[in-house]
Amino acid sequence: MSIIGKVDSLWRYPVKSMRGEELDEAFAGFSGIYGDRLFAFRSSASPTGFPYLTAREQRRLLQYRPRFRYSDKAALPVNLTEAEKMGANPVSADPTELMVDVETPDGKTLAIDDPALIDMLRANLDQKHQLTLMRSERALTDCRPVSIFSLQSARQLAEETGMDMDKRRFRANVYVNLTSDEGFAENEFVDRSLRIGPKVVVTVLERDARCVMITLDPDTTEKNPAILKKVAQAHEGMAGVYGAVMVEGMLHKGDPVELLD
Repeated sequence: MSIIGKVDSLWRYPVKSMRGEELDEAFAGFSGIYGDRLFAFRSSASPTGFPYLTAREQRRLLQYRPRFRYSDKAALPVNLTEAEKMGANPVSADPTELMVDVETPDGKTLAIDDPALIDMLRANLDQKHQLTLMRSERALTDCRPVSIFSLQSARQLAEETGMDMDKRRFRANVYVNLTSDEGFAENEFVDRSLRIGPKVVVTVLERDARCVMITLDPDTTEKNPAILKKVAQAHEGMAGVYGAVMVEGMLHKGDPVELLD
């Protein structure tokens, strides 16, 4: 075992493609980060296998800020202490206790299930986009439950493109600060396992194939295609890695990250 870095920050995204929230601690379960991508909007114009409306179609989604109405219930599983003592399964809060309110770009606050929110999201979209709200007990991620991205990769892309590189473009759950100065060093973790903090074990399964989402400024939504072009040309279209949680537990900002095998 060797310590290869530490957790720089932890993030979850209560509504798919909307703004994320930074956390001091988060529960990593088999289905993903607790409270991550719990909601999404289904579009009738999207493929069956990927039915979501995302910032690919509606950039302003990134400027909507979701917040859990009852932050204490959304912090961690309701029976976590008991579950850890008894070896039982962690249990999510009741759906009514995991309701989300969304602050819109113009400062209004609407419940996630308010029809007025769907009306706003459909603005400037083709009429073929009929939207319905989705809710899931597991994270509605693009691929695997947990995404990891290093600060060093963001720094290398900044050097390669000659522009500032906000790490939030990459919408990871766990941003790590590696002991190595080398960008894209996380590629070497594929098919290996990481222990994050005292308990959580994540097996890294694959590199993260990137799309137009990384070209969008997380604050202004301004598009810069040069970022995706560089990732495609220099890094096979990949940036960051995806993993599956093998041992559940709490993650904390500053936790050490160990390579187990």
